[in-house]
Amino acid sequence: MKSELKPNVVGIDIGGTNSVFGIVDAQGNVLASNSIKTQAYPVLEEYINALGNGILDLIAKNGGIEKIKGIGVGAPNANYYTGNIEHAANLPWKGIVPFAKLLSEKVGVPVTLTNDANAAAIGEMKYGAARGMRDFIMITLGTGVGSGVVANGQLIYGHDGNAGELGHVIVRRDGRTCGCGNKGCLETYTSATGVARTAREMLQNRAGEDSLLRKIDLDKITSKDVFDAAMAGDAIAKDIFAFTGQILGEALADFVKFSSPEAFVLFGGLAKAGDLLLNPLKKAMDDNLMAVFKGKVKVLFSEMKDADAAVLGASALAWD
Repeated sequence: MKSELKPNVVGIDIGGTNSVFGIVDAQGNVLASNSIKTQAYPVLEEYINALGNGILDLIAKNGGIEKIKGIGVGAPNANYYTGNIEHAANLPWKGIVPFAKLLSEKVGVPVTLTNDANAAAIGEMKYGAARGMRDFIMITLGTGVGSGVVANGQLIYGHDGNAGELGHVIVRRDGRTCGCGNKGCLETYTSATGVARTAREMLQNRAGEDSLLRKIDLDKITSKDVFDAAMAGDAIAKDIFAFTGQILGEALADFVKFSSPEAFVLFGGLAKAGDLLLNPLKKAMDDNLMAVFKGKVKVLFSEMKDADAAVLGASALAWD
């Protein structure tokens, strides 16, 4: 009865650049959406005011507040248990921010939040490739590497709300320096920025070899440049993806031992590389799986549309 009275929710994805919000129905349709620039509001109160007013305006144009069950938020360093955003490096407000409380007071409906990768996992389970799965691991391959671990149908939060930081599992001891302060984290090799880092290293190490990537300033190479070069047949670019896929595949083989997932679901800009990444990844994963797990674990790409995925993932929180 409640869902009939309140058939919609709001999903919010807070990124370092943009904060996107939308109204979502129970079938996963984004009915309306809008955004504000996150960095335009360095003062927290001004941001909450701008975001809240934007949401209220959208709600007013789409059936009114009485149709909204709640708000779900995906944000960096967001803690599901406390409702706080805690020490987020890429957001303008530092320290511990009681985000759920402030936004709920502004808009007048319940607010639930979690970190962005966990939100993506929940969205995938409700609307995407993991529908019907009780055990899977979401891997988000963007500027960093995030993850959400679902076991027995439940997202694993850990005792303090911070579980599932697989992007910061160390895959190369004394390897590349990571923003988290450690060295050799998976994120430093298999994120979009990690791919660009590999490109710079490989171009320097293979100085005598031609590559389309040499037409670009070394410091300006992006993962998209590497993808374009690889698709054009560039040998170094293809080797960059082979290296990236190998490291990710080895890591996934290790992650299988923890929760024996039915599948890994890959999401994010780097996942668009398709077979360039998937083929070396699957080979490395298969080569490193224990015999008991071989042939049992799928690697899938997200089925959520890019434009809606972040909002959908966050909105799924609000149905609980």
